[in-house]
Amino acid sequence: MVGVAACSSVSSIKALWETRIRRIQEEDEEQRKRTARGGATGRLSVGVWEDRAVLARLKQKLQTEDGRLILRIEQEEWKSLPGCLVQLSQVQEWQIHRTGLQKIPHFISSFQNLLVLDLSRNGVSEIPKQIGKLTRLRELLLSYNRVQFVPEELSCCESLERLELAMNRDLNQLPDQLRNLTKLQHLDLSMNDFSCIPDCVVQLPALEWLDMGGNRLQHLPEDIHRMEKLHTLWLQRNQLEKLPDNISRMRSLDTLVLSSNQLRDIPPLMEDMSNLRFVNFRDNPLTLDVTLPCRKTQTEDDEDNDDEDDREMFGREFMQMYIQEARKRAYAVLNVHCAHQPIDDSSQ
Repeated sequence: MVGVAACSSVSSIKALWETRIRRIQEEDEEQRKRTARGGATGRLSVGVWEDRAVLARLKQKLQTEDGRLILRIEQEEWKSLPGCLVQLSQVQEWQIHRTGLQKIPHFISSFQNLLVLDLSRNGVSEIPKQIGKLTRLRELLLSYNRVQFVPEELSCCESLERLELAMNRDLNQLPDQLRNLTKLQHLDLSMNDFSCIPDCVVQLPALEWLDMGGNRLQHLPEDIHRMEKLHTLWLQRNQLEKLPDNISRMRSLDTLVLSSNQLRDIPPLMEDMSNLRFVNFRDNPLTLDVTLPCRKTQTEDDEDNDDEDDREMFGREFMQMYIQEARKRAYAVLNVHCAHQPIDDSSQ
C-alpha cells in the first residue's frame, strides 16, 4: 500500500508541474501577442502622426488668389506627393515647381475641381491615364520635365485650353485622339524631338498659338492652312528647307518665326499675306542676297532705332523685297532664254 501511495504522489506532482509549465507557455504567448499588437498600434500611431504633420505642412502652402484656392510649392524637395493630399481635393490650382517631383500621383483624379495643373521644371516622366478624369482642367503645364509619352486619355480633358510640353527632349509624337480637344488654343511643343507637325495638331479646331521651335522639322504639312484660327506660329531652329504654298492661305496668321532653318527661297504667294505683321527669316541660306535700304531716323535715340531696324531686316519688308527681286530675276532669265532661241524659218 505504501508503494501505491508513493506512485500516486509522484503522478500528482508530475501533473501539477506540467500544468504550471503549460500556463507559463500560454502566458508567454499571450504576452508576445500583446507586444505585437502594441507594436502595430504604435506604428499606426506614428503613421497617422506623420500624415497629420505632412498635411499641416501642405496646408501652409495654400493660397487664395482671385477667388481660386492654389497649392504653391517652390524649390522644396517633394519627389512624390503623399496620399494625404487627397484631403485637399477642393484645391483648384497646383503650382509645383523645382521640387524634383518624379511622377503625377494616380489620385490626381480625385481633384475634380482642378483648373490648372502646373508642374513645370520637375522630373516628371509619365502622365497617368487618370488625367482624363479632370474634365474641368483648363491648363496643363509640364514644360522642362522628362515626359516621353502622352496618353490618349488626355483627350478626355474636354475643357483644356492650354497645353505646354516644351523641353521634354525625347517627346516625338502625340496620340491622334488629341484632335478631340476642341477648346485647345495654346500649344507649346518646342525643344523636343518632333520630325513633323503631328496630324492631330493640324486638326485642332480652336488652335491660335503654336510653338514648335527647336525640334527636327524637315517639312511642313501641305494642309497647314487647315489651322484656320492660328495667328502665331513659331518654327525657329528646325531643319526646314522649303515652305508649302498653302502657308499663304493661313488668313489669320500674323506672326511667323522661321529663323535658323535651311530655307533657300520664299514662296511668292506669301506676298499676298496681308494679315502677316511680323515674320523672321534670319539665319537661313536664302539663294538671293537682298538688303533693305537704310532708314533715316528722326528720333534722338539712335540705338533703339538701330535695334528696330535689325529686327526688321529679315522681316515682312524683307520678305516682300525678296519675292519681288526673285520675280525680276526670273523674268530676266526668261527673256535671255527667249532671245537666244533660234528663229524657225519654216514659219515665214
